[in-house]
Amino acid sequence: MQIGGVQKLSLGDYPGKTSVVIFTIGCNMRCSFCHNPELVLPERFVDVIPTDEVLDFLASRVGKIDGVVISGGEPTLHRGLTDFIKKVKKMGFLVKLDTNGTTPDVLQEFLDNNLVDYVAMDIKTAPDRYIEVTNRAIDGDVIRRSIKMIKSSGVDHEFRTTIVKSLVKPGDFDEIGQLVKGSPRYALQKFRSGITLNPSFANEQTLSDDEFSELKKQMEKYVDECVIH
Repeated sequence: MQIGGVQKLSLGDYPGKTSVVIFTIGCNMRCSFCHNPELVLPERFVDVIPTDEVLDFLASRVGKIDGVVISGGEPTLHRGLTDFIKKVKKMGFLVKLDTNGTTPDVLQEFLDNNLVDYVAMDIKTAPDRYIEVTNRAIDGDVIRRSIKMIKSSGVDHEFRTTIVKSLVKPGDFDEIGQLVKGSPRYALQKFRSGITLNPSFANEQTLSDDEFSELKKQMEKYVDECVIH
């Protein structure tokens, strides 16, 4: 498994828990607004942090934090992820997985074997529009399958969408709402200008506060809780 970064303490990445965040290298999407190009583009990959070094650090945090968040990039692309999670769980940590939902077979394995305690899946847009946002030919049915799988798993979870104003279409959230209906939590994430995978997106805009409030009301019809980050 290739690890490109470690956030040694987070109070917000795992809802209600203190955590360490592990960032894996590599992604199968190319979202122009991504803030982590060094984890996505092969020519920009950061130095790999040895897995044993990360595990040693986690061992030093036993009893001091609640969980470990595995993010990316896209973590489920790594064959060594299963063994890594097993070692983390053996230390007594809760595990939260951040995923884009493009590897449902891997996700199913984790859910079936109780390897994750919380799943956060990014929904980029309405599934059939993924190529417009991710710049990759992602099968919308794969996204739908992962959403359905997570919802029916019994594992605590949330879905979330980063809002770039130029990429939002009026009907997107009606469709997303139907897909996530009945879920405990949905997060609307504000795009923030800065370093992006595509430099032309560095100063893109998100929605206004009033627009976010309206979108929040719309999504509250479908989920138990909708939050804005």
